[in-house]
Amino acid sequence: MKTNKAFGLWSAVFLGIGSMVGAGIFIVIGEAGAIAGKMVIISFLIAGIIALLCGYSLSKLALTYPSRGGIIEYLVQTYKEGFFSSSLGVLFYLAQLVALAAVSKSFGTYAATYMSNNVNEFWINIFALGILGFFVIINLIGASFVAKSESLIVIIKVLALVIFTIVAIYYMQPAKIEVNEHIQTINIFYALGLTFFAYQGFSVITNSVEDMTNPSKTMLMSMIVAILIVAILYISISIAVFGNLSLEEIIKAKDFALAQAAKPVFGELGFKIISATALLATASAINATLYAVTQISYTLAKDGELPKIYQKHIFNNVEGLLISAFLIIPMILFLNLATIASIASVCVLLIQGFTHTGHLFKINETKANKFYVVLALIGTFGAASFAIYYTSEHIQHFGLYIIGAFAFAFAIEVLLRLINNREIKKQC
Repeated sequence: MKTNKAFGLWSAVFLGIGSMVGAGIFIVIGEAGAIAGKMVIISFLIAGIIALLCGYSLSKLALTYPSRGGIIEYLVQTYKEGFFSSSLGVLFYLAQLVALAAVSKSFGTYAATYMSNNVNEFWINIFALGILGFFVIINLIGASFVAKSESLIVIIKVLALVIFTIVAIYYMQPAKIEVNEHIQTINIFYALGLTFFAYQGFSVITNSVEDMTNPSKTMLMSMIVAILIVAILYISISIAVFGNLSLEEIIKAKDFALAQAAKPVFGELGFKIISATALLATASAINATLYAVTQISYTLAKDGELPKIYQKHIFNNVEGLLISAFLIIPMILFLNLATIASIASVCVLLIQGFTHTGHLFKINETKANKFYVVLALIGTFGAASFAIYYTSEHIQHFGLYIIGAFAFAFAIEVLLRLINNREIKKQC
């Protein structure tokens, strides 16, 4: 009997866009702008090219090893079942927890702007914990109605950003976007770690391969279309922001620079609308990431394999959901998330690099273009290297923190093997 698949071309594209256009762009535009100035536009372009190359590599892996395990599955397939691939799987899970904490904090930051002009840590934490708790409850009850509304959420937030960008570019002051200040070209590459982070999320398309109509055609096409649309959007947003705000204003409003850029054109109402869009984007990103973390990554990290429950799309992994939430709460309250998120984003970049390197071992099976795969690993390792070098100038011993993160994941993997006598296994 023929079954209807959930994802066609455009539903897969919406899934990718929804995952990419989350908290990233609302924070990154200010953070990266502080590093590269107006040249951040070029940084977004280069990051988009790297994302396209990575998307190509992951698409080929997804078609060869179709599994909801995604990147964790590809690591095990390319490096075989062992400590190395399993440790990277554990680190990937922990990095997603940090990403969730950072996105929740971002939601809190934008939500706190509605309270007063002086955004304070108390309200940021209250709103961050509130949105996390809300989606934990939603996932405990059953998040099917939220999942069904994801395409509508994507349309709303992208439409709001497109309208803002078009109007802001129309009213921008061309003199503001002229590169007249002394910005070193190397800063474009220093910002790559952040600008690429804004594209993170495209890999979620590969997790839908088992539910995809004609994946041999749909997978790669949906990946390319989604990344191209987001790249055009990000570059246009960068032009709009720098065409309406000075670099000093962007740095001052770093955490909500995008909303601040709406003020010159739309006034206070524009600030509130873009803030509301940021809230919608971060909320949908939290819900999507919670499912990925608690259902897929947690189970793979803890038990080493996916049970048949994931073939039935049941949202009831209570253990993984609650443990993940309890790990995220202290991150929100007590950790310097700017530092921790920087470590996590670099770790994800490195994991991507290892994934594309492993792809070379299976290139004969995937039938991928070797040149593109090599460019993908150079791009991810290169962006990670620039990020480590630049961040080390501002965060002492940052390189050691990265090594420590890998060592910590390895130690957890050893403990899990001793306690549960398990290893992360191939799913297909």
